[in-house]
Parts: sequence; C-alpha cells; structure tokens
Amino acid sequence: MKIKQKVNKKNINKKERKYTVNVSTYKKRFLFLGSVLVVLFLIITLRLYSVMLRNQAYYEEELTTLATTIVEGDSSPRGRILDRNGKVLVDNKAVKTIYYNKDKNRDTKEEIELAYVVSSHLNLDYDKVTDRNKREFFVAKNSDKMNDRIKNSEWEKYKQRKLDSDDIYELKIKRVTNKELSSFTEEEIRASYLYYLMNKGYSYDDKVIKNEDVSDEEYAYIAENNEDLPGFNTKLDWERVYNYGDTFRTILGNIGEIPSEEKDEYLAKGYSLNDIVGTSYLEEEYEDYLKGKKAIYKTVNSHELELVSEGKRGNDIVLTIDIELQQQLEGILNEEILATKSQPNTEYYYRSYAVIQNPNTGEILAMAGREAVSDGSGGYKTIDCTTGIMTDPMTDGSVVKGASMLVGFNTGAITPGEYQVDECIKIAGTPKKCSWRTLGRINDIDALALSSNVYQFKTAMKVAGATYQYNRPLVINESAFDTYRNTFKEFGLGVETEIDLPVESLGYTSNNKAPGLLLDFVMGQYDTYTPIQLSQYISTFANGGSRLQPHLLKEVHEATDDESLGDIIYTSQPNILNTVNTKPEYLNRVKEGFYAVMNKSYGLGVGYIDDSHDPSGKTGTSQSATDTNDDNINDTDTVSTAFVGYAPSSSPKMSITVTSPNSTWENPRNSYSTLVTRRISKRASDAYFALYP
Repeated sequence: MKIKQKVNKKNINKKERKYTVNVSTYKKRFLFLGSVLVVLFLIITLRLYSVMLRNQAYYEEELTTLATTIVEGDSSPRGRILDRNGKVLVDNKAVKTIYYNKDKNRDTKEEIELAYVVSSHLNLDYDKVTDRNKREFFVAKNSDKMNDRIKNSEWEKYKQRKLDSDDIYELKIKRVTNKELSSFTEEEIRASYLYYLMNKGYSYDDKVIKNEDVSDEEYAYIAENNEDLPGFNTKLDWERVYNYGDTFRTILGNIGEIPSEEKDEYLAKGYSLNDIVGTSYLEEEYEDYLKGKKAIYKTVNSHELELVSEGKRGNDIVLTIDIELQQQLEGILNEEILATKSQPNTEYYYRSYAVIQNPNTGEILAMAGREAVSDGSGGYKTIDCTTGIMTDPMTDGSVVKGASMLVGFNTGAITPGEYQVDECIKIAGTPKKCSWRTLGRINDIDALALSSNVYQFKTAMKVAGATYQYNRPLVINESAFDTYRNTFKEFGLGVETEIDLPVESLGYTSNNKAPGLLLDFVMGQYDTYTPIQLSQYISTFANGGSRLQPHLLKEVHEATDDESLGDIIYTSQPNILNTVNTKPEYLNRVKEGFYAVMNKSYGLGVGYIDDSHDPSGKTGTSQSATDTNDDNINDTDTVSTAFVGYAPSSSPKMSITVTSPNSTWENPRNSYSTLVTRRISKRASDAYFALYP
C-alpha cells in the first residue's frame, strides 16, 4: 500500500520567491559597486592626467621645493650709524673667526680626538683652563672608569628617580682625584680647554673657538683641513668700530648674543640663536633697520649649494646728533665737574646732565651726562652716565614755576599782571614757608624773574579753594593736585616723553595730598622729573605749546656697496604728542616771565646764556638729601640745581636743560654754593651758537 505524501505547494513557492529575490538583490549590489569602482577609476584617471600631464610643471616644482633645503649663510654686517652731518659714528670691520658646530652623530670620543688634534694648531689662552674644565674632560675621556665610581646605592637611587642624570654627573666630577688632575700633561690641558669651548652654550649652535687675533696660519689650517676636522670651520664675522671712541658711547648701545629671556621672541622673527643683535639703546631700538640680511642658499643634488639671494649690509641710520657739539658738551661737563669737586661743600656732588634740543622738531642735537669717580690716587676722573638723562629724576625746584603760573591763569585764580605780596606764610603745625628772601609786592613777571615761592603758594591756595589765615590749619580741595599735575603732564612732566630709546623713567609721584605738599609741588619741591622730561617741558614753551616727541633718529638710508649713503627709506617728522590746553596770551605771558629771568638786571638767570643770544629760561634750586653711609637712607641735606632755557626768544631754535643733583650740601659752617649748573649752561650754549650762529 502506497502512502501518498502531501506536498505543500505554498512552501515551495515561498522558497522559489526567496531565491529569486536574493539573486535580484545581489545583482543590484554588484551593479552599484561596479558603478562606484568605475567612477573612482575615472576620478583617479583624471587625477593622474592632471598630475602627470596637465599640471606636470606645477607638481615638479612642488616636489623640488619639498626636496630642497634652504640654508642661510654667515651673518652680514650691520648698518652704519652716522651723525646729522654724515660723519660715521659706528662702522664694521671683518673679524676672522674659527668656530665649531656640534653634530648629534658625532660622539664624545670623536670630539676628544678632535680636541687633541686641533688644540696643537691654535694659540688659545690656555691659562684660562679651570679645575672644572679639566674634571669634565677627564670624565668624558674615562666614562667607563667614572661609571665604576658611582656606588651601587647611588645607582639604585637613580633607578628610583631620587637622583637624576645631572646628580650622577656631578658625583663623577667630584670623584676625579687631585692626583689625576695634577698628572695632566700640557697636551691634555690644551685639549681640555678646547673641549670646553666646543661644548659651551646652546647644544647645536656654532661655538666660537677664536675670534680675536686669529693668525693667517690658524685661519688657513682650519679652512684647508675642515673636511678632516668635522665640525670645525672658518667664517668672517663683523665687529663694531666706534670712530669717535667713547663719545656718546652708551647711547649708541651694544650688540651681543640674543638674551636667553628673549630667545623665543627673536626665533619667532626668524632669527637664529647664534645671531648677533642689538642689546641696548640705539642698537636695540633700531635693530630692525640695522640688522644685516644673510645670504640664502638652497641645496642642489643633495650636497651642493646654489645661491638664491646675496647677503646685504643692514640699513644705515642717521642720527639727529651733531657729533662735534656732542664732543664739546662732554668735554665741558668733564672739565666743570672735576673743577667743581675741588670747591667747598661739594663732597656729595658727583654728576651733571645736559640736553640741547631743537624745540621745533624734537631733534636732540647733543645730550650728555658725566659722573666723577675716584681715580685711585686721591683724585677724580669722570665716566659716562648719559643714560641717567632718561632714568635719573630729581626734585628740580623753580624751573617748573612756568607751568604752575599757567595753572593759575587757566583756572582764573590769578590774571596776567596781578600783584601779590611776597611774605612768609605759616600753616598750623608746619614751619614757615618763604621765598629765598622777602620780595614784597610783585606781579607775575617779577614773580618768575625773582623766583618767588610765595606768589605760587598764594596762587595754589586759590586754585584749591582754600582760605588762608596765618598759623591756622589749611583746608584745600585735593582735586587741585590733579589740576596741577594734568597741566604739568601736558608739558611732559610726570609722563613718558616717548623718546626713541628702550628705557625711560617717569620720576616720582606720591598719593599723599596734604595741604602743605601742594605748596611744595607748585615750587618744584615734591614730584621728581628726569632731564629729558625737563627738556620736553621747556621745548614746549619755546615752540608755542606743542609737546613734541624728542628723538635721536633723523633718517634711514638703504645700504650700498660702498661708503655712500643710499636712498632714503624713512625720514623722521615732528611728532606732536599733544597741545597745551591754554590761551595763547597766557602762554606768552609766562614766556615774558622767562625772558625777564634772563634779561632783567635782577633776574636770577642772568649769565646762564649770553645775552647776545636773546635768551629766555628759568633757574631752579631744590632742597634735597643724599645717602652718605650706604644704608639706603637719605641722611644729609643737600641742594640740587637746574636750568632750562631757549634762544633766541623771538624765534627759538635751541633749548637747553642742565641738572646737577646734590651740587652743594648745607654746611652750617660754610654757606658757599657752587655755580656749576650756570657754568655748564653758559659754556654749552656758547658751543651751540659757535656751530649754529
């Protein structure tokens, strides 16, 4: 009997449909992937066409660029520095240099061998070798032996990071015995010193081995054998030459290696760590103009160099300084300071400063500071301290009374021509405040000519809204300090003058606003100012109220291949920082007072500038103090003197400032006061007008 199996047609159809669906799906996927591959192939083909045919030249250039190494040549000379008349103050001279460049693939053993070989051909100052140099050389030469001198316990601490590699090295240095050091031969001493020079400074910078008194034989030996002396080579470096010796030397500035604290800044500008840069004053201020342009090479065939651009000397800068006037000014200061030191009551006087400026342009024609120091034989000599013109403030006394008078006019506290009685005033709890003598009833012009303190005191009390009664407390509106200081700042007192040098002091200002201190302030006996601030102050009066930036740069010229000056690429223009906020008649009234100071028979400035030059100006004497026992406490009362002036009064073309801190001390047994500031002012102004009649 046959059993019929029941067939489920529904299931059979289902399987067939599933199979049919899967085949269809796979076909679609293969078709999609195939299409993608075709598209990618077309893209690659088009890209290859672009690279290999259409843009072949471009990509060949890119490949060449990537495979090319750019190499800088040796340093080029810096630009020259000239005075306003074209006289070269700072120049360059070529210096033969032997140097060594470390290579990370050159090991210590090779360097030691080089040190032995090369040291026998160089005449170095081997007397400079130190105990440390010899120890380091011994450690480097005997590394295995020195490792054995480190105890197991010390190596264990090293593994535990309780000691680092520097600690281990120092232990090795200490464990070189005196016997081993004393056994050094002459050859080893020479090699140890050269090895020290080869490893001094930044790891892979050029190490200068010798750049002074390099003989032709030494230079030729290294140059001719540099392939056999890996790392050693020669080059011509450049050294600054100062054609006028020490004249204006500190302000010209110095050059040297990049200071470590500034290396990141210079590297960001494209410098190399072994480049020589300006490190102070004008060399630093105008580094961007003065730096030379190095020659640029590119590598060809992996080892040959091809010149891309030649090196070029830095640009030349022309200063506003007249070097002949500068020499005379420094000579005058030198002579007058030494002469003054032989006068009575000058035990604490050591220095004076002087600035001669064109008040209409801000150009500084000459500026100098000299300081007396012991000559070792009981006498004195002078040294340069010109930088103090920007950094050595003092209480300058009555020279500021022109600005004080102007505040009185501006606020309506006084009017031009107003009379006041010069008599001592007394505030409760304080000593009397007087002028240098009782002057009686005087107007504003005579108040300046005779340098009345009391005229300024009474004006200041009006500015401050105070009611004065003899020996009674004085109550003031403290805003009067700001009123005065704001006007002083418009003349450059208490603010940066913005002179084109990297260092400048603001002077001293206190927040103490006691009533008596306001009276001290208006007669120049409170805040302190630098000589350059005073020069800007008097120049602002001279030119009619424009505060100009004082500057030393006149022009910049493109470098040439000879001694001539190239095309001008920059010319300094007068830079007006602000204009004094006052009426012209008020400013002119103060200038009348300055004229009276110098030309009235009773004016205290008579003789500071010869009257043939039609001068105006203001003298100043201030009470000061100095530290006489080096305990940082000012313990001895002194007098400091100052003078500011300009000429001719009718059309000023020069201004002069002279300051002499602590020129006299207040000796109770001898009242003599030196006139050093007047003598310097007279001689310096005569020197100017002899050159510029």
